[in-house]
Parts: sequence; C-alpha cells; structure tokens
Amino acid sequence: MSSDNLSTKNRILQAALDLLETSHGKGVRMSDIAKRAGISRQAVYLHYENRAALLIAATKYLDDLKDSNARLLASRTASTGMQRLDAYIEAWGEYIPEIYGVAKALMAMSDTDEAAYAAWDDRMQAMREGCAAAIEALHRDNMLSPTFSSEHATDILWTQLSVRNWEQLTQQCGWTQAQYIAAQKKLAHTCFVKA
Repeated sequence: MSSDNLSTKNRILQAALDLLETSHGKGVRMSDIAKRAGISRQAVYLHYENRAALLIAATKYLDDLKDSNARLLASRTASTGMQRLDAYIEAWGEYIPEIYGVAKALMAMSDTDEAAYAAWDDRMQAMREGCAAAIEALHRDNMLSPTFSSEHATDILWTQLSVRNWEQLTQQCGWTQAQYIAAQKKLAHTCFVKA
C-alpha cells in the first residue's frame, strides 16, 4: 500500500474518531467523515465498503494509537492466573478513560445505528476475549472458584468491567481511577478466586 493511500486511510480514520468524540455520535455519516478528512465521499468508499467497516476500522485504529497491545503485555505474559486477572483489570481500567469519548458515542448510537452497534460489539467482543483469557488462566492454575463455570465467570467479569459500570462509578459516584481499579480487583478476587 502506498504511503499516500495509507495517509488517506489514516485521515479517514482520524476524522471518524474526531467526529465520534466531538459530536457524541450525532452526524457521523460517511459524508461527514469525508468532509472532515478533506476528501470526497466516493474516496471514503474506495477505502471502506460501508460505514460499519469504517467504524470498526476506526475503533481498531484507536487501539493502535493508544498501543493497546503494549498495555496488555503484562496480562498476556503473566505467570499466574491471579497476576493475569489483576493485570487485565489494571490495563482495561486505565484504558477506559482514554477511549471514553468514542465509546460513549458508539454506545449512544448502538440502539438505532447498525454500523455503530457493529463497531462497538467488535471491540467489546475483543475485550471479552481478554476476560476469558484471565478466567481461563485462573482455571488452568486450579484457582477458579467452583461457584461459577469458566463461561459464566467470563460473562460476569465482562459485565463487571463494562464501560457503563466504569462510567457509573467514576462519573456519577465520583470514584478515582485508583479506587475503581482496586475495587474491581477485590470484587473479581471475591467472585472468581478459590478461597
């Protein structure tokens, strides 16, 4: 891929992210993105076949910009299930504030916008995979509480760490990031770690 082509793709993706962040999900049409990127609407379609593909690519681009792989390294290389669980909660908990504007826009749009739903669901399924890996590491170490199956523990951890729950605790209840992360770890240990 030529550098001009890559530059155009990056401009499109950045325009989509900027619009999601600033418009809170309103007015994020292909034409709006094209205008913001300084290109034609047809040029956007040359790179992305539809809006869902573009929004999914934009959220993955955000992960690349924020270096999500580096953030997850401690979790992915942890030597024990407990370490993996804690590292995953820390990484995700610290990441949420950085993606919150885009996440909030996609969540707001998801009920009535299939493309936004597809983009948000794609990212949340990736986040669920991280939860599943942490729970599986506990199971592998024979440290998973028998209270829940691995599948149910994953479901619960995924729900526990949702952006909406973070929003409620930090934005509505006034918790600090440190309080949020400490509480999520404690709750996860209580629910999922064998006594």
